[in-house]
Amino acid sequence: MNPNKALWEKGDFTRIAESMRESGEALVKGLGIRSGSKVLDLGCGDGTTALPAARLGADVLGVDIASNLVEAGNNRAKNEGLTNCRFQEGDASNLEDLNDDSFDLVVSIFGAMFAPKPFDVAKEMVRVTRPGGRIVMGNWIPGDPTLVAQILKISSAYSPPPPEGFISPMTWGVEENVTERFAAAGVPEEKISFARNTYNFNFLGGPSDLVASFRTYYGPTMNAFEAAEANGRQDDLQNELEVLFNEQNVSPSKDATSIPATFLRVTVAL
Repeated sequence: MNPNKALWEKGDFTRIAESMRESGEALVKGLGIRSGSKVLDLGCGDGTTALPAARLGADVLGVDIASNLVEAGNNRAKNEGLTNCRFQEGDASNLEDLNDDSFDLVVSIFGAMFAPKPFDVAKEMVRVTRPGGRIVMGNWIPGDPTLVAQILKISSAYSPPPPEGFISPMTWGVEENVTERFAAAGVPEEKISFARNTYNFNFLGGPSDLVASFRTYYGPTMNAFEAAEANGRQDDLQNELEVLFNEQNVSPSKDATSIPATFLRVTVAL
C-alpha cells in the first residue's frame, strides 16, 4: 500500500478533526466564497473546510487519499443535506481524474502538504485552477514553538529515520520552498503571498485527554508511540506530549482544552 495512504487511514483522524471545526469554519468564511463557486478541497479529511464552503453555496469536491475519511466526509455531507458537496479518493500529487482549469478556488489546509511529491502537488493545484482563480494553503511551520510543529518534532525523536529521499511535509511551511515549487509550475513570485495565521484546537476534555486522542487516533503520533514502545520509551513520549499540551493550553476550564497553533497561509493568484 502507498505509505501515505496507510498513514492517514490509520486510526481515525475524524476524532482529531472534531477539535478543528471552529477554526476551519472561520477560515472558510474569510475566503470570499460565492454561491456557485467551484471549490476543490485537497487533502480534505472528513470535510473540516469542505462542508463550511458548501454551506456558503459553493459546489465543493473534497479529495483525500484516505478512503475512510472520504466515506466519513460523504456521510457528513449527506447528514447535513449538502447535495453540493461530495468527496472522492485521490492523490494530491496526481489528480488524473480532474480536468484542467476546473476550479475557481483550490483549498488545502494541512492536507496536500503531507503528499510526498511537493513539486507535483504544486503543478497539479495550478493545473486544475482556472485562470483568475486562487489557491489557498495552510501549512504547519518547521521549528515553530506552537502545538503541531512541536508534536511532530517530539515524535520524530522517538521514530526511526525516514527513508532516503523523504521530503518532510514541514518544508511547505518555508516561504522560499513554496515560492520555488509554484515557480516550477509557472507561477510568478509576485502572484504568491504569505501570512501567519492561528488555528485553534478546541477539545471537550483536559489536555491529557487530548494527548490520549492523538495517541489513539492520529497516524503520525500512533507511529511514534509504536516506535517508542519498541524501545521501552513510551512513557517518556507520553510525558513530553502531556507537558507540551498542558503548557500550551489557554482554556480557563480544567474540563476543556484550547490550544492555538501558528501556520503559514499561502495565497496563489492565477
